[in-house]
Amino acid sequence: MDSLRQSDPAAADPANAAICVRNVTLAFSAPLSPVLADVSCTIRAGELVAIVGPSGCGKSTLLRLIAGLLTPSSGTIEIDRGSTSESVTASDFGFVFQHPTLLPWRSAIANLRLPLELGTGADSELRTNADLIALLQQVGLKSTDADKRPGELSGGMQMRLSLARALVTRPRFLLLDEPFAALDDLLRLRLQEDVRRLHEQQQLTSLLVTHNVHEAVYMADRILLMGGQPATICAEHTIITGAAREPSFRNQP
Repeated sequence: MDSLRQSDPAAADPANAAICVRNVTLAFSAPLSPVLADVSCTIRAGELVAIVGPSGCGKSTLLRLIAGLLTPSSGTIEIDRGSTSESVTASDFGFVFQHPTLLPWRSAIANLRLPLELGTGADSELRTNADLIALLQQVGLKSTDADKRPGELSGGMQMRLSLARALVTRPRFLLLDEPFAALDDLLRLRLQEDVRRLHEQQQLTSLLVTHNVHEAVYMADRILLMGGQPATICAEHTIITGAAREPSFRNQP
């Protein structure tokens, strides 16, 4: 593709690095059979980086390591060049999973308020209902959806609610684990545009796990390719685009 430029995954960490993964290995059982081996990458502040690779290669595992949900067997993960992922507060990360994982007995606005009730944000008491409804509208929902339960929402609306919940603590990092995989093509395209827009508007540093190469090229500033057994990052590509990313960008060679 003309929009891709191969770059060096082993290049030195830039001064504006937000996430630095250095020589990370993870083994769930025997140390001689790691899932990930010697993984190194850098995510710059404000980037949207896609992680692409075959099923089961460890893409989602790497995402969870960065979020501090798992601890590496060896190697380091630094956030803002100094803190470890375990020492960064939970409110710094917004996580969107492949499935919405909403509580079915709670309304949309109550699901949205859940991270605040758990006290994961320093300003958790400052989000009024008006703030939450405004956030619902930012992700493409309506104020009339606020009192609906997940069962009354379509699959796409549930995913939009899941995205809003990930943003409610005003995170610095947005982690997306194949959030569009179960959606139809048209809805997937719309949500790709919405996530890219929110990433830019809120000045987030974002990581997207996906199997869809076209999705990665459209949404990301860089693509990390994972493969091997145990898995590692085997290639890196920078997306070349000289203008705002319009939907027509998907059709460029």
